[in-house]
Parts: sequence; C-alpha cells; structure tokens
Amino acid sequence: MLHENRTTIKEFILVGFPTLHPDYYGLVAFIFCIVYFITVVGNSFLVVTFVLEPSLHKPMYIIMLSLALSDIGFATVALPKIISRYWFDDKFVSFNVCFLQMGLIHSFGTLNSYIMGIMALDRYMAICRPLRYHMLMKNRTMTILNGFAWILSMAPVSISLTYIYMLPYCGPNRIYQCYCDEHSIRTQACADYSYETMISFTLAMLVLLIPLAFIVYTYIQIIFSVLKISSSQSRWKTFSTCSTQICIISLYYLPRCTVYIFSMAGISMNQDTRITLILFYSLFPPLVNPFIYCLRTKEIKVALKQLRQRTTSTSQANVNIE
Repeated sequence: MLHENRTTIKEFILVGFPTLHPDYYGLVAFIFCIVYFITVVGNSFLVVTFVLEPSLHKPMYIIMLSLALSDIGFATVALPKIISRYWFDDKFVSFNVCFLQMGLIHSFGTLNSYIMGIMALDRYMAICRPLRYHMLMKNRTMTILNGFAWILSMAPVSISLTYIYMLPYCGPNRIYQCYCDEHSIRTQACADYSYETMISFTLAMLVLLIPLAFIVYTYIQIIFSVLKISSSQSRWKTFSTCSTQICIISLYYLPRCTVYIFSMAGISMNQDTRITLILFYSLFPPLVNPFIYCLRTKEIKVALKQLRQRTTSTSQANVNIE
C-alpha cells in the first residue's frame, strides 16, 4: 500500500562495515579501488576485443559483450562512492541519489539474471537443436534479445522502487551497507513496510528463480544430448563449449542462493558478515569474468593473437613508411 509521504530525511549516511576500525579505512578503500580498476579495465578490454575482432561477431559473443557492459555499469555505480567514503570520509549521500543508486544496482543485478538465461538458451540451441541454431540464433536475433533484457531489467525495479520511495523516512538515516540497496533503505522507514517487503521479495524471486529454473532445464537437456554422443572425445568437446557459461552462471547464482537459503532458514548473521557475502556475490563475478573468458574460451585466445599480430604488422608498416 502507498503511504502518505512524511519524509524528513534529506540525506543518508553511508556506514559501510559497522565494526571496521578507522585505521583500516585506507586499506579497504585501496582494495575496493583495485577491484574497480581490474573490473573496468578487464571488461573494457573484452568489449574492445569483441568490437575490433570480426571473428568474434557471433551470437555467443554478443551475449558476453552484453554481460561485460553490464559488469562495467554495476561496478561504476556501486564502487566509487564507497571508495570515496573510506578514502576521503565522504559518507553523505543525498536522498534522491541514494534511491537512484539503488535502482541502478538492482537493475544491473536483474539484467545479469536475464543474460544468464540467454546464455543458457544459446547453448541449448547450439547443442540440442544444432540444425536450427544458425537459422534462429542469428546476430540480429541475439542483439534483439539482449536489448529486451536491458529494457525489461528496469521493470521490476521500477515497481519496487515506487513503493519504497513512497514510504515515510524520518530517521535514523544510516545505511549499513557499502552502497544504497533496497534492504538497507527500506529498514530506515518510520512506518510498517511489510507490504513493500513482500512486493520486493516476490519480484526478486521472480527475476532470480524463473531464469534459474530455465537454466537448470536447458542444462539438463544439454547433458542428455551430450550423453547420446557415441564418441567420448566428441562428448568432451561438446561439453567443454558450455564450461565458460557454467562457470559464470555458478558464480552468479550459487552465492545468491546461499544467502537466500540462510535468510529463509532464519539463520542470523552479523552485519559485517552479511555485507561481505553480498559484496562477494556482487563484485567477484564481474571481477573474474574477463579472466574466465580469456582462459577458457579458445576463440578469444585466437582472436587476441590475431589482433596482436595485426597491431604489430600495422606498427611495423608505419615505421617503414616513416
């Protein structure tokens, strides 16, 4: 239900880790800064590689490009403020900016869930429906699917954000998290927010569990299809094409499901532990995804080698002209 808005709070205080000693503020800021730098540089490197290398202009890599852009967006929205908070004691966030950050963070989280589903669909069609794959899963089709994912990722967040924004906030105004998220903001309301909690939880489960159920179904079908292949070498080669996606999907879903199971089971945890777990499943996948792509995807290794050779040839040609 919508409340009469009696908000008196103009800004929130970003606390971060509640029990962290000030002596470690600089170290924590440095760690966050390194995580942000590696995430943005690594994913940007992949984006540039995908754009410049024609051999990667394929449906599967359009999905990876979309995921890399999403990871850059999430890190850019989430990390600079907490780095500033611990490095420069810049802990104040205006009311509207906090809600904006919350909306963007949850939108990127929802987007990643949709992208995982598209990844699973791509592998399902490639392995279980190989004769129809090239007819249905074209670059244009994959671009449209990812475009819809970016647009639709804002829908559940907008609904939840509307209800939470209309709650009255009159103190306290301390956000016990490293960025403005829905749980931390909602608990600051000075009114009954059980209805808003139910709406938010229902939407979160829908955007998490529906793609997860689809992913589980598609990979069960993939496993059955792979087991039907007579040659063990062919089975291994076919299954290895899914290994990168399995790594990425596992990193995204397993930690989240663990936190939700703990919550539903009533297992309590202190605030620092909760914040650490949320940061792990939010920041670790975007950090390591570029390394997973480069280490486990043969085509990207070949593309990087070709791109380096072309760059070297161009440089030598320029030197000769001079």
